[in-house]
Amino acid sequence: MPIYNKLVRDRIPEIIQKQGLSYDTRILDSNEYLSELSKKLREETYEFFAANNSAEAVEELADIMELLHALAEAHGVTVEELERIRAEKADKRGGFKERVFLIEVEDA
Repeated sequence: MPIYNKLVRDRIPEIIQKQGLSYDTRILDSNEYLSELSKKLREETYEFFAANNSAEAVEELADIMELLHALAEAHGVTVEELERIRAEKADKRGGFKERVFLIEVEDA
């Protein structure tokens, strides 16, 4: 039996059971959950960078977005609050749409 020891999506046990396989899970405490969410975000980010084409990259971005939703909630904010904070930062400092690449800044 393969050993995974990693955070999985909520319906994975159901999917495993429908395949007629047995499994073992446990519910993480809050600190473990935050740690595992961070690990999962690193994993999915790595998979994004390893994507071979746009379709694969978009799939990984969807996984990253799901993790951002979970991380926001775990840190006590809603996705809407997170979006508000993102929008405020974009309003004050801009986004990344204009593709600005800073080369250097002269010292004062």
